[in-house]
Amino acid sequence: MKYSKALKASASAALISVMLVGEAFPADTHPKTGETLAETQVFRMRLLDSIPSLDPQLMEDVTGFAFARDLFEGLLNQDADGNLVPGVAENWSANETNDVYTFNLRQNAKWSNGDPVTAHDFVYAWQRSVDPELGSPYAWYVDLMSIENASQILAGELDKSELGVRAVDDYTFEVRLTSPLPYFASMTVLATVFPVHQATVEAHGAEWTRPENMVSNGAYVLKEWVVNERTVRERNPQYWNDAATIVDRVETQVINDENVAYTRYLAGELDMTAVPSGQFKRLEKERPDETLSLPYLGSYYYSFNMSDSGPEPFKDVRVRKALSYAIDRSVIAENILQGGQHPAYNVTPLATAGFVDPKTEYASWTQEERDAKAKELLADAGFGADNPLKFDLLYNTSETHKKIATAITAMWSQKLGVEAVPTNMEWKTMLETARNGNFDMVRYAWIGDYNEASTFLDLHRTGGAQNWASFSNAKVDALLDAAKTSKDPNPAYTEIEQILAAEMPVVPIYHYTSVLMKNPKLKGWPMQNIQQNWYSRDLYFVSE
Repeated sequence: MKYSKALKASASAALISVMLVGEAFPADTHPKTGETLAETQVFRMRLLDSIPSLDPQLMEDVTGFAFARDLFEGLLNQDADGNLVPGVAENWSANETNDVYTFNLRQNAKWSNGDPVTAHDFVYAWQRSVDPELGSPYAWYVDLMSIENASQILAGELDKSELGVRAVDDYTFEVRLTSPLPYFASMTVLATVFPVHQATVEAHGAEWTRPENMVSNGAYVLKEWVVNERTVRERNPQYWNDAATIVDRVETQVINDENVAYTRYLAGELDMTAVPSGQFKRLEKERPDETLSLPYLGSYYYSFNMSDSGPEPFKDVRVRKALSYAIDRSVIAENILQGGQHPAYNVTPLATAGFVDPKTEYASWTQEERDAKAKELLADAGFGADNPLKFDLLYNTSETHKKIATAITAMWSQKLGVEAVPTNMEWKTMLETARNGNFDMVRYAWIGDYNEASTFLDLHRTGGAQNWASFSNAKVDALLDAAKTSKDPNPAYTEIEQILAAEMPVVPIYHYTSVLMKNPKLKGWPMQNIQQNWYSRDLYFVSE
């Protein structure tokens, strides 16, 4: 059996280590579990859409963030259970008032070109993330982290150099907050605050993420990137913990059709893909070792365009409520998806850490009661058989999104006489269209950036970059501010959810599970990490 030099080193080191405690595994086994490893360690997975950007400070999608966790490494990582573990930072601490965090960086972390990773790299990247000239779609996230002067920088009142971060020395990174934030450390796991190599960015500009240019500090380096087709990333020999990495190569294929992807999975061309909608129960019985439904911190919803340029009917809360009430969420979750998803009547998933069920009023009604109220509200708003409500529903190309849109527009038509036209676009195009406000109603979803309710609720802040509905409510803004410094933010979160249910700027449809087909030989997947933050360096394949 052939292994790379680094894997041999890892196995040898593990062998020496376990011999000291009286247990040893052969060199061709996993150094911790003792499982026999497959000779080929190549992970092949399907992507629904191409990656809009591989620049950590320009990313805004879940798939991009997954790529970033392979190509780059931030201060902290997560383990298989979602707990924080060291990344570039070996340890971290807060002062007595919890408004200054200090991260002590490991001195053996290197960039893929051999340069050391230092605190100055983090200062550069964090300042870059709020630079108005870059226009990061996630700049708001740095403000949400309560970092000193972030708000003023984003408002154009201060220079990015005034952001509350500094390199105390080459390996000590300090962050100053405007107020204590108990979950601050967990927010550093997101790609927006990953380091980037300043000399490379400045030398190549927008082209710095091309494979021939990229310098990164993660466990893998980018070898190929063919837009809308494929990517390849391979192990980074400069990574500080490369000796413990087993998967040598990660390949992705863009396949828009989930059924085509499943066929290729069955043919052995993919190691992971999504379960085609409506097939989970059958596949769970036929292939129980491969069919997974995992906890996942995400909400799926439709957003109204309530801006001045949006449809006039959507400015009427009666219309928004009517459309929401008429959706039978149980049909979507149980008949179409069938993967353990939960009907949603509020924005924040109930599985979110510390979150208390807000018990929105319409959640307690029967579907018949919701339907009756929907008809009443729409009629009161002046719509009916002689004046049907008409609008377009935008969603990104996906068989599952199509099935959901088809079912929901049929419900609206049959129950309310509404004429909604489903329209699909490629993911990147839909993002740009929605961000520019060129839609009536749009499908969207939010996967938690960290495990706390504010990651979902802050999306509805007035003027927020992800507030596609253009919703504005002064009470919600005030409650969000109060929650950040409260010892118990749940009363504020409950009130926010109740306001959102009363105003209905978005229509919650279901809360996610991660429904996957996985090669049973692939091990190390974080089954209990509710954020499903996975790292290829933790994966491995076992032999027959």
